[in-house]
Order: sequence, then C-alpha cells, then structure tokens
Amino acid sequence: MLSYRHAFHSGNHADVLKHVVLVQVIRHLAQKEKPFWYIDTHAGAGGYALDSAQATKLAEFRDGVGRLWERKDLPPAVSDYLNLVRQANPDGRLKHYPGSPSFALWTMRAQDRLRLCELHSREVLRLRERFQDCGRQVVVEEADGFAALKALLPPPPRRALVLIDPSYEERRDYERVLQSFKDSLSRFPGGSYLLWYPLLTKLEAHELPPRLKRLPAGKWLHVTLRVRTPAGDGFGMHGSGLFVINPPWTLPAILQEVMPWLTRVLGADAGAGFTLESQDS
Repeated sequence: MLSYRHAFHSGNHADVLKHVVLVQVIRHLAQKEKPFWYIDTHAGAGGYALDSAQATKLAEFRDGVGRLWERKDLPPAVSDYLNLVRQANPDGRLKHYPGSPSFALWTMRAQDRLRLCELHSREVLRLRERFQDCGRQVVVEEADGFAALKALLPPPPRRALVLIDPSYEERRDYERVLQSFKDSLSRFPGGSYLLWYPLLTKLEAHELPPRLKRLPAGKWLHVTLRVRTPAGDGFGMHGSGLFVINPPWTLPAILQEVMPWLTRVLGADAGAGFTLESQDS
C-alpha cells in the first residue's frame, strides 16, 4: 500500500518526540570530526505546509508542536528542536513543519551525507525538489527503504544514523522492521539506529518492543510517550515509541528531563504518561 501521506499527521505528538530525539542523536554524532551518514528509509516529502488541505483535515499539529510554540519553559533539548522548527517559519507564525530529512540536514555538517529513500511517487518528487540545491551531500532514491539498506550498509565512513519510520499501515511492516534490524546489525553492528513505532491496541504493536529487546544489540534505549487513554473501541493511536540502538550515552539523562515535561504539556487526559528504559552492556 502506498496511500499513506505524512502531511495528515505532520507536527503531531509523535513527530515532537521523534524529532526531539533525532536532533539530540545527530548533535552527538557531530561532536566527532569524522563524517557520518544519515540514512532515512521512509523519508516522506521532507517538509509540510500546515495550512494545506491535508494538514488541516486532522490538524494534529495543534496538539503537538502547536502546544509548544508560545511556551517559555522549554527544556534545553525541546528548545533546540523548536528553534529548528522556527527556522522553517521565519515570520514567527507556525505554518510549516520540517520532516526528518530537514532536521537532519540542519544539524549536520558539510562533510556529512544524507541518503533518503521514499517509495511514494508524489512524496519523492517533493523530496527531490526540497533538496535539489544540496549537491552531492543529499541523494534521494525512489526506493523501498527496507531493501535499500542492504546496499547502503556499511557506509563508507563507517559511521551512520539510520532512521526507520514506516507507516505500519500493513501488518507486514512489523516483521520487516525486525528483519531489517537483524540484517543491518549483521552488516553494521556499530551503527546507530532509531526506530519509530505507534502505540496501538493491536497485538503487533504491543509485541514489537519485547521482540526488539531480544535483538543482538548490547546497547539500546526505549522511550514511549502516551498522550491519552486508549480508545475503548481500540481505534486510533494513543502515543508512540522510539527504540534506539547504540544511543548516545547522554540521551538517558536528557530524556529524564524532557519526558515528564512533554507528558504534562502534550497529555490529553489522565492516561498520559511515559516510559524510559535502557541497556548499556
């Protein structure tokens, strides 16, 4: 299925969590002089207009980044993230939301490289238009990101962050995520991997984290943000999670400060909460 368009959900609570963490992981990688690659398996369009028909249909950004826009009490990591969103909105009004590739480009250096995969024909056209002036630093492929990883890993500099962010519209996405991790870790065990997944009542979503923890990775971090009580009918996403393999050693402390604040600001009811766990061995 290729019906999923992230514009309907851009800037929502899941994007806030994902991009706060993404920025911090890239900031950490950029502290070493040696270059690295950013590989995005499901890159989308790279940026979204929040006043478009797609974005305003659900207007999920209003209960996501919209709740942060005017606040003055931001934790440093959230402030770092929001400053990049402001970079896309120079007039001070929240009208545009960057996609993951844009956050990556703005936090990387000239010697680093982006490899962006997207299979949706319209999305990949917008992605190419957005990064057409970036020269050799950004390569956009109209490709299945899961399959493309086999050719991209290990990258020439032997340093990389891989973002895996499928839509999970198809049940097989859960199995493909796990298989992709197994294959990627065999090819490139020292890489950093960031996986996003939705918190849903369906069995596949519930079983994914325990299966991820059984992967052959010594170091990992798992964080979830619930913004509401799961719906009684079982429909809808009540939060999201991130699973990070080979995370920065600084990330647990950053999230210990960020997650209570995000829960308070983005929570919709008494079911809001978060989990944070990690393994370092």
